[in-house]
Amino acid sequence: MPGSEARVASGSLPIVTGKKLMVFAGRANPELAGAIAHKLGIELGHITLKTFSAGEVYCRLDESVRGADVFIVQPTCANPETGISVNDAMMELLVMIDAAVGASAHRVIAVMPWYGYSRQDKQSALREPITARLVAQLLETAGTDRVLAVDLHAGQAQGFFRKPVDHMTALLLIADYFRELALPDLVVVAPDVARVKLNHKFAEMLGADLALMTRERPTHQAAEVAYVIGDVRGKTALILDDIIDTAATVIAAGQTVLDEGAERVFAACTHAVFSGPAYERLAASAFEQVVVTDTIPLRAGAPEKVVVLSCASLLADTIRQIFTDGSVGGENQLF
Repeated sequence: MPGSEARVASGSLPIVTGKKLMVFAGRANPELAGAIAHKLGIELGHITLKTFSAGEVYCRLDESVRGADVFIVQPTCANPETGISVNDAMMELLVMIDAAVGASAHRVIAVMPWYGYSRQDKQSALREPITARLVAQLLETAGTDRVLAVDLHAGQAQGFFRKPVDHMTALLLIADYFRELALPDLVVVAPDVARVKLNHKFAEMLGADLALMTRERPTHQAAEVAYVIGDVRGKTALILDDIIDTAATVIAAGQTVLDEGAERVFAACTHAVFSGPAYERLAASAFEQVVVTDTIPLRAGAPEKVVVLSCASLLADTIRQIFTDGSVGGENQLF
């Protein structure tokens, strides 16, 4: 495995110190973890993970991690293929961190391409928890030294941590994809006011126009788009968001821009949560393509119009920089 060596004089006896880079996969997205390890030129660490019949999660590191920088790849999402739920993934991440800390790892870094509970980042009503903050506290209590995340729902969530947070973005991957498509008369459509700044930067990368939508959310996981601010008539609209969950919002937005005169409509996001009836809704929608990344693994049966881009290179490059104490961020951080 890759390592670094230094010679430190101690009297007349040179002491050789080294550090190992190790990557372990949880059961939430082992395919992405394997792709990251491949990009780094190493094998995934050996680990035993299982769920007892009582529902409790078990973890054992099957090789020494003493003195190593341990990167644990675990988005806190469900994975029907491995049989774990969102909350299983969260608990599994915590016990993996605890196992690495207890086994004398030099540093333990939680690689969370999808930060679960990220949308609960403030009190929207009286007596609600701020669950995104609670997750940060749990990770720090378990012993993580650092967190690597991709496109947090709100960049301010970094403030919930007292440990370093490397907040990367996959939007450059998405921009490159659409740049290669070379769609004519492209207009990037922000799905709500909160996404205007991000969509503006994205539109600048593509040399596209920008439009804005206003919407109301009567209940959780439901949205109603009111109207479009900006010119979409006769253009190709690209609706960009960080998350697509049940797809109700993005489909309503897509239909609205078509009603306003757009000729074609595409959708893109970083995190394809795709819960409930999302597949059926997207399959029946007017979108030509729905472009997502692999921060969350897709369950079986995704519509053909769903295009998946991999974040493996982005995360591998960031892990390499963290391991070598290099600079993290630059153009990969838009926030």
